[in-house]
Amino acid sequence: MEAPFEITLQMVITVFAGISAQVMAAYFKLPSIVLLLLLGILLGRDGVGILQPHLLGTGLEVIVSLATAIILFEGGLKLDRRELGKVSVTLQLLVTLGTLITLLGGSLAAHWLGEFPWSIAFLYASIVVVTGPTVVGPLIQQINVDRQVATLLEGEGVLIDPVGAILAYVVLDTILNGDTDPINAITGLLLRLGVGAAIGGIGGFLMSWMFKRANFISFELKNLVVLAVLWGLFALAQMIRSESGIMTTVVAGAVFANSSVPEERLLRSFKNQLTILSVSVLFILLAADLSIASVLALGWGSLFTVLVLMFVVRPINIILCTWNSDLNWRQKLFLSWVAPRGIVSASVASLFAILLTQRGINGGDSIKALVFLTIIMTVFCQGLTARWLVKWLRITSTDATGAVIVGCNPLGLLIARFFQERGEGVVMIDTDPERLAQAEAQNLRVIASSALDGEILEEAGIGSMGTFLAITSNGEVNFVLAQRAAEEFNPPRVLAIFPRHPQGSPAENSKVNQAFVSDLSVKTWNEYLINGQVKLGTTTLNAAEFDSQQQHIQDKIQDGILVPLLLERQERLQVMSATLEWQVGDRIIYLLYDARPNLLKLLSGASQSTPLTVEKLAEVEEVRVKDANVSDKKDATVAEKVE
Repeated sequence: MEAPFEITLQMVITVFAGISAQVMAAYFKLPSIVLLLLLGILLGRDGVGILQPHLLGTGLEVIVSLATAIILFEGGLKLDRRELGKVSVTLQLLVTLGTLITLLGGSLAAHWLGEFPWSIAFLYASIVVVTGPTVVGPLIQQINVDRQVATLLEGEGVLIDPVGAILAYVVLDTILNGDTDPINAITGLLLRLGVGAAIGGIGGFLMSWMFKRANFISFELKNLVVLAVLWGLFALAQMIRSESGIMTTVVAGAVFANSSVPEERLLRSFKNQLTILSVSVLFILLAADLSIASVLALGWGSLFTVLVLMFVVRPINIILCTWNSDLNWRQKLFLSWVAPRGIVSASVASLFAILLTQRGINGGDSIKALVFLTIIMTVFCQGLTARWLVKWLRITSTDATGAVIVGCNPLGLLIARFFQERGEGVVMIDTDPERLAQAEAQNLRVIASSALDGEILEEAGIGSMGTFLAITSNGEVNFVLAQRAAEEFNPPRVLAIFPRHPQGSPAENSKVNQAFVSDLSVKTWNEYLINGQVKLGTTTLNAAEFDSQQQHIQDKIQDGILVPLLLERQERLQVMSATLEWQVGDRIIYLLYDARPNLLKLLSGASQSTPLTVEKLAEVEEVRVKDANVSDKKDATVAEKVE
């Protein structure tokens, strides 16, 4: 075959294999990098030999550079300034102090355990400083970890990539040129970071300005213009200062993402597709070029090096960088475990192996083999166990606690009281000063403003809350508030009291769940609460009478005299949803309408100001028993007649 066709065939096989791996990963719900690595090795020189990346020559370096630029730009687009602000100190420490800890710890392990010379040991450690956003991002989406941990992992992965990659090039430059002056090394690092950040900041601003002002350009063409400008900025930064282009792409993406660009979501979708393609191609090519024999030749010392990096260096890193943070031990344990290396480590190691070999310096192939061993071990061990660990530690986004409640009416205050008694954070939002004063009197945190303002929801801490509940007397407003909260902040549970068809659109097609029951009259039940015409009851569903219990409660709901408010399941409290399926063992807390005249209540010793207490109510608990007795008597009577 002619050389051009061979190269074409190589690229076709690579793309087909990469996308196939992505499809299989989605089907089996596995981290895509696991299958990309396996398939790349299978098709490579130590497998069936179909893929031969060396045929691409210097074109492989070009593909790696341009694809990495796309990957890091897309990572920068995910850096939300609001979310990063909540973990800014910890994130800064992970990118600075954490980098230093990994560099020193990895170097010591590689030298003492792997028996590498100090220069090669430092080069290895500088390469594996980075945690791959291309691995972390998809992994976070699959395991559904809570937002604070997700933000830290994604932020670390994106921000540490340029820092680590530039650090690695500085170390390589020191090895190749023999300049061991630490001042020159630090100057080179800071200069590259500064040049990259400056060009990326200006370029990101210009791209956002163009996106907003150039209305004569179609949206499809705007996407391609952004891609062209991105590669232009990358090349410009590389021309001014080698290896500063990596920083440029991240900063450009972050500036662009935080510039309130219209139709940004569509651009993100386009860039995400390019990133998936880039990651697929790069991992297949680099894995296919890997020599398994070189990995096996490393010996036990290199295996112990990676284990120390995973089980000693990373936990020390997290302990020191999160010392004064508000993260709990579960979150810290998960952060200590999850630090998979990705495409940047693989591509940098592959390029360094080529450069060291060209300069006649031993260790290039060993560096590449050890980096890929690190990638394989971290990806397989951490990627395949992360979902189980998240569930075991109970730090999924659905396990988030606390509530943001819009509406300081009696019903809202009652719900807030239950969360408060559990020690969970509660924030109430309303515009009525009198209602807010009542909430403050109960030591609840209040915000006097409209919940339509995204900054107010941000101030309320909705990003870390488990529940958003809109419970004002206006059903249409509740639906709009809840829908906006779901779209902008995506809390685990979004509920509202609203009509079945708010504004003519069926609620079934939205992320908003109907709170309590369908078509609840908030005004009516608030009046019941004010007038003392309700009781607060609880019942636990048991296996023996599960169906009859459900039926009796549903009958009372249909009669309009009972509203299930909260459900306790596995020691976790949540607002009842109209569509939630009950299970055996669920504890239901409900309001029961008590129609007795107020005068009769006062004569019986009840007081309107007496706070409601949760109790087992005979009206609910004993009806089931009475009905069962009646049924038994009827059956007995029929049996006697038959006899």
